[in-house]
Amino acid sequence: MIESALILLRNELQAYIRTKDPADVSIDNIGMFETKNDLTLDNHIILTLVNIEEETTLKNQPPLKRPIGMTAVYGNAPVFLNLYILFTCNYSGNDYSLSLRRLGYIIQFFQSKTSFSTSSSMISGTADLENPDTVNLKFTVELYTLTFEQINHLWGSLGGRQMPFAMYKLRLVAITENAIVREVPVIEEIDLSLSPIKAN
Repeated sequence: MIESALILLRNELQAYIRTKDPADVSIDNIGMFETKNDLTLDNHIILTLVNIEEETTLKNQPPLKRPIGMTAVYGNAPVFLNLYILFTCNYSGNDYSLSLRRLGYIIQFFQSKTSFSTSSSMISGTADLENPDTVNLKFTVELYTLTFEQINHLWGSLGGRQMPFAMYKLRLVAITENAIVREVPVIEEIDLSLSPIKAN
């Protein structure tokens, strides 16, 4: 589900960017830029997952109940996650101004569109139609502002030089295994008749 959320985001952003200024948008680890083949990351807009957070306000939900025939099936509630995604414009040298321009396009895109779902996406190949969880994927996106100290720690942990970037928070990506915890028969009717009490 995490991969599907990033693919949906990448495809939507790619389609928007190409109407402005053709650019390649990739899902990759920007922290590997200094160590792997530069061709895979150079001159790209890179989406990198940098943190996962459980949405605590939705943590204590009751078990889900799904009727199947004459049986009620109970399962654990989904885990709702917030994903922190780093959008890095990796255009070095004389292309620094190009990085800034494309970073501006990213911010424009998310200003104009904050809610995403596979059902509303016009981009083909976004969802695995065989997977009901992927088909029902939906989330919102908001700009997440870091302090200077947090920026320093972030790029220090990524092990590379700082590039033009923005971080966005994807809210409420639901993950579930659909595992059955227990099954109980469905109550079809309630007998309210009273039986007389026999005296001893």
